[in-house]
Amino acid sequence: MCFDYRGSWDSVMGEHSALYDPTSNISTKYGIESWIQAGVPPKKVVMGLPLYGRTWKLQDPNVNGIGAPVVGVGPGDGILIYSQVVDYNSENNATVKFDEQTVSFYSYAGDSWIGYDDVESLKLKTRFARSRNLGGYFFWALGQDNNWTLSRE
Repeated sequence: MCFDYRGSWDSVMGEHSALYDPTSNISTKYGIESWIQAGVPPKKVVMGLPLYGRTWKLQDPNVNGIGAPVVGVGPGDGILIYSQVVDYNSENNATVKFDEQTVSFYSYAGDSWIGYDDVESLKLKTRFARSRNLGGYFFWALGQDNNWTLSRE
């Protein structure tokens, strides 16, 4: 599993499936490389990728970058499947951003914030898995996709 690094238990939000995290060791790269350094053959490591996003309610809607203080969960009681993320962003005219440091997308509208993966971030993450000669990768869960947009890539 390479997700659920962050969630409703945190007082500040962050990407729940960060490939890299410049501020801590809570990232996919750190986890996978730790297993390999401990002696697990790369071909026995499979990277899990989420087809859902984690949501938070921002303490201040004007402070909306990764690491902003939060006061609780956002839409969907803290989780939206990818198809719901797409709908939410469209219906709420959400601002969508790509974070190069974590290789993840996030969006915000008012005091709601959603961290998730999109086609572009998943391409970069699967490229990472292949570059490390991992056993593969999987999506959790296929039924959470939006008309196979992510899993088809």
